[in-house]
Amino acid sequence: MELRHLKAFTVVARLLSFRKAAESLHYAQSTVSAQIKALEEELGTRLFDRLGRRIILTEAGERLLDYARKILDLEEEAQAEVTGPGEARASLTIRVPETFCAHRLAPVVRRFRSLLPRAGLRFITCALDSLSRDLRQGVTDLAFVLTDSIQAADLRAEVVGVESLLLAAWPGHPLAGRTGIETADLAGQTLILSRSDCSYRRLLEQSLAQERVSPAAVLELSSLVSVKEWVREGLGITIIPRIAAGREIESGRLVALPWPEEELEVACLMVWHRDKWLSPALTAFMEVTRRVLGDSRGRGPAAD
Repeated sequence: MELRHLKAFTVVARLLSFRKAAESLHYAQSTVSAQIKALEEELGTRLFDRLGRRIILTEAGERLLDYARKILDLEEEAQAEVTGPGEARASLTIRVPETFCAHRLAPVVRRFRSLLPRAGLRFITCALDSLSRDLRQGVTDLAFVLTDSIQAADLRAEVVGVESLLLAAWPGHPLAGRTGIETADLAGQTLILSRSDCSYRRLLEQSLAQERVSPAAVLELSSLVSVKEWVREGLGITIIPRIAAGREIESGRLVALPWPEEELEVACLMVWHRDKWLSPALTAFMEVTRRVLGDSRGRGPAAD
């Protein structure tokens, strides 16, 4: 198997698009298709199923992806040993919650780029679904999640920060004028929740479940900005990191509801696969994150 074929395969597997893979690799789409075809012919099996305009990995493709990432990691490791970390041109793919990306990440990236200006960075929306698989297969090099723990034996996690959470509504909401509300007061309310900030929403859902409180409906959006706009328009209430709603609350466009658990906190975890080779670029990014965001009292393994 040729390395260039494996590289093309991993990019197609990550993007699930021959066109996007060709753009990423700066190849013609026909070149990428030919490389995948040559790999399939060499292995004697299909690596992708074509479903109309969509493609998905076959079972054989899933298995190959694990090995392909290990082979390419080994190639990068050997290259790094020869050229040294100062010559790193690696490209990292990192999952990030929207709040972390918008409010915490810029100084990390600024410091990192001062060290490795030629290293590429690709940030994608955080989601716990398939996180372990994507880290194992190398589709994602590193992830940040807003949750207190990760229950996966093949992942390593480290606390790099803590976010305060609050329950927010528009100023005209019936609960906004109360001096205090209980979890039971959320019965029959519409919740507007975000996928893009990962799992802290589960803290609210768990509180409701423990009290056997049922909302009228749950509206799920992929953008935290959209969540705030819908709440501001009076469509429902949400749970949100305080830092993400600060400006709206200061301006009076949103209000923090006086929920007994208003000061609920959630950890921000930096997560990677236990068997992942930590390339110079990835090591540098992790170290910069620790220096910029970390605190010696707040760091440490959160899961094994």
